[in-house]
Amino acid sequence: MMDIDVGLRLKLVRLRHQLSQRALAKKAGVANATISLIESGNTSPSVSALKRILAGIPMTLAEFFSDELPNMKSEVFYRAQELTEISGGEGISYRQIGSAKSGHILQILYETYEVGADTGLIMLQHEGEEGGVILSGRLEVTVGESTRVLGVGDAYYFNSSEPHRFRHAGSQVCTLVSSCSPPTF
Repeated sequence: MMDIDVGLRLKLVRLRHQLSQRALAKKAGVANATISLIESGNTSPSVSALKRILAGIPMTLAEFFSDELPNMKSEVFYRAQELTEISGGEGISYRQIGSAKSGHILQILYETYEVGADTGLIMLQHEGEEGGVILSGRLEVTVGESTRVLGVGDAYYFNSSEPHRFRHAGSQVCTLVSSCSPPTF
């Protein structure tokens, strides 16, 4: 798995879109200092915070973390090391199957939540549907007012316009395979 400097990547994306730190903060509805702290590497944003900041560009998490090189042909099979890491949250890994730039209508992720990992206090919310199956460990899933701790073999499926959050809920790493349509990361 590759190691990504989220702060440097955010700065490059912001500059490519000709936005000052202040302008991006205003568009994203966050404090000016937040952008500065992330870009300088002094803080690592949660998945939900980074998603909110990128909405000010606008850009998805998949676009943010994808390689800049276009995929010239449509791949069918992917080795584990070929999955694209698209997360920036502490203790959370979202490894995408396929490229974000290939026009897919379904996004499939291999997710890993380290002990204590959480998508953040700000609930995620977007258009579409998503579902997943837990492969190992335990994951607390909150959708609207409902919260459930899921274990191996348990699954979830919901309308993504409902506010939702994912939080590690066990003593070992949690892994799962999820899908979302349309792609939102």
